[in-house]
Amino acid sequence: MIEGKNILVTGGAGFIGSHLVDRLINECTVTVYDNLSTGKEENLPENVLFVKGNLGDSDLVKKTIDDADIDVIFHIGANASVPHSVDNPRYDFEANALGTFNILESCLDLNVEKVVYASTAAVYGEPVYTPIDEDHPLHPVSPYGASKLAGERYGFAFKETYGIDFAAIRIFNTYGPRQPRYVMYDFIHKLKKNPLLLEVLGTGEQIRDYCYVSDMADAFVLVAEQGSGVYNAAGGSPTSIKHLAELMVAIISPEAAIRYGGRTWAGDVNTLYADITRIRELGFDPKVGFEEGVRKMIAWFEM
Repeated sequence: MIEGKNILVTGGAGFIGSHLVDRLINECTVTVYDNLSTGKEENLPENVLFVKGNLGDSDLVKKTIDDADIDVIFHIGANASVPHSVDNPRYDFEANALGTFNILESCLDLNVEKVVYASTAAVYGEPVYTPIDEDHPLHPVSPYGASKLAGERYGFAFKETYGIDFAAIRIFNTYGPRQPRYVMYDFIHKLKKNPLLLEVLGTGEQIRDYCYVSDMADAFVLVAEQGSGVYNAAGGSPTSIKHLAELMVAIISPEAAIRYGGRTWAGDVNTLYADITRIRELGFDPKVGFEEGVRKMIAWFEM
């Protein structure tokens, strides 16, 4: 159990990280390390120790872990944008691969009990088969996927070499309040700007496996308490972008037409559909259904 532990959440002012902080704050002492490139300090509760810093600053990373006597690290901080990784692969590498190395290296001299790493479904690339299980071949097709896989590999190498307890969660598409980008965010803002037309990248046939953000936070806690190795985390119900677009139009602006562009961005993957049997064996059970979650997200943006 992690109750009563000293916890570090990197990227804790961001989307998934801040919801994980909310999940932990009443039972743990939480420190957040974030450079606020996409996160917001206002996402954090008052009783959190906040350290502003980059993951590339190895001295500050180590000092933060040492000063707070951290027991468990949830390493979520990263560049999490595939298009940004394509435009600036060096930044992506330094934030994701090097940043993860700095976290792991800092643990060598300190008494950190466990590191739970936020990996990504992008490590799989275009799937050979679906649903994608954790034994699926790893063939990332974007710099983002490659940099996150590098962090995974380093984590398990440090586990084998130095005995650091390390586990990884391959996150599939996550959505909900505070989300700062991605398709649902884009659809909401496009429909607010033009209630009569929703323009969609691609054909609409792309498949995603959406998980509501509070369920994803539960997945991280489960893996911290019980997990070893690597786990897929997703909602377990694949959905086409076309279905998502039709649902959001029905809720936000029923009179809007939908127009598909046919082309998408470099590094995009057509089908991401997870087999979550392994994490279900830990007790993971997504509680928020897809339509319920979409309605919650829309309501939050309308507040």
